Amino acid sequence: MSFRDNLQHLRSTRNMTQEQLAMLLGVSRQSVTKWEAEKSYPEMDKLIKICQIFGCTLDDLVTGDLTARAAEPAASVPAGPPTDVCGYDERHRKLAWQVPTGIACIIAGSGVGLALEGAGALVPGGDADALMLLCILVGVLAGLAFLIPAGMEYTAFNRAHPYIEDFYTEEDRLEARRGMARGCIIGIADIFLGVIALVATDRTDYARLGMLILMMLVAAGVWSIVHFGMLLGRTNIGERNREIADDLEIEDIVSAQVDDEVKQALMERKRSGKKVGAICGAIMIVATIVGLGLLFAPVLTSPDPSDFDPAGTSAMWFWLAWPVGGLVCGIVALLMDAFGSKDA
Repeated sequence: MSFRDNLQHLRSTRNMTQEQLAMLLGVSRQSVTKWEAEKSYPEMDKLIKICQIFGCTLDDLVTGDLTARAAEPAASVPAGPPTDVCGYDERHRKLAWQVPTGIACIIAGSGVGLALEGAGALVPGGDADALMLLCILVGVLAGLAFLIPAGMEYTAFNRAHPYIEDFYTEEDRLEARRGMARGCIIGIADIFLGVIALVATDRTDYARLGMLILMMLVAAGVWSIVHFGMLLGRTNIGERNREIADDLEIEDIVSAQVDDEVKQALMERKRSGKKVGAICGAIMIVATIVGLGLLFAPVLTSPDPSDFDPAGTSAMWFWLAWPVGGLVCGIVALLMDAFGSKDA
């Protein structure tokens, strides 16, 4: 019995379409079609994964006869439109909580730190800004505790599933767009209220409180915008498949079981991504130098830390170097994507 016959029968026992099997294996539907037409053959890692999915041995799958296996109603895939059989939606909903929470922690920690600028030392006779730096550090560490695992899990998922068939309906996309609209309105309103609080308390005894309120509301606003933006972005699977090269190594793309056209598009995206990454890396290094200069250079800081005057305390605005650097990176990426040559 041939591998093709075994694979076709195993799919039929689970009521599984070629698209659904392709999603579980991280390949395109055309790849499964070619296997079953005996025009190509899956690589060893895909064969092993097929064995894991259907609970059979490699020898039985390749050289044995599995066509007598009975149907498995309990494990069958429901009939109907394409479904998410690899956990893509659940994975990205979790990601849409982790990433904005990590960003919000960093912003909130910076806000608390700025509100405590010059408030006191951790030990007698120590630096008056030590408490501020500690709060910022704690916020950064808390943010990284969310962002690093999220990034690692996202990369691992992409490597396991470099290609996914689109299963979202127009209703799903409409709901995501509505959520994005609500998230943007809430986020912008939060930031606007924070600015009002800062202006209302400027040059008063409550200036530090105004700065704290601003940063907390900015954190909440950014969380809302990023969260609902990621929920909307997850529904654009076509764009996700094109951008997957950003997280795949060259050898992963070369060995991927996808059509030549898809593989070529992934390679072009990877080359473009490396250029953008190099440019953005240089921009963020410059932003870091500027930020640290604003924070620590004596000639740039206020001679009196207790004078909480934004016009004279450039150290208070050191954190702006990174958002500005991020915005410049985004502009560069958009311009390169819009005007970059495919042959570059």
